[in-house]
Order: sequence, then C-alpha cells, then structure tokens
Amino acid sequence: MSVFQMKNLQRRLENMASEATQELDKACGHELWRNIGFDAFDELLDSEKRERANYYYGQWQTVRDLQESL
Repeated sequence: MSVFQMKNLQRRLENMASEATQELDKACGHELWRNIGFDAFDELLDSEKRERANYYYGQWQTVRDLQESL
C-alpha cells in the first residue's frame, strides 16, 4: 500500500470514528459512554436510541481496532 493510500485510509477511519462518536453522544445524551463503555447503552429507555448506540459503538470499536493495527 502506498503512502498516499495509507494516509487516505487513516483519514477515512478518523472520519468514521468522529461520526460514530457524535452519534453516540447524541444517542446517550452525554459523553459518559467513553468511560463506561458498552454498559452505558443498557440504561437507554428508548429502544431506537439503544439500537443506534449499539451500531455506532460497534463501528467505533472496529475503527479503533483498525487504527491500532496500522
């Protein structure tokens, strides 16, 4: 993979992480999920918010794993 491709991939991953973080903040209504992790979503009463939070947490976690491996 070229340097250009690597930088482009890193930029895309950062954009995905940023989007996931924003959506998680919206779904939870706070930033505590960053400290608590997945357990923060169990307290959400709205099932739609809980589903969205679970989806974006999975996305956020995958991006972090990829960034660590690069």
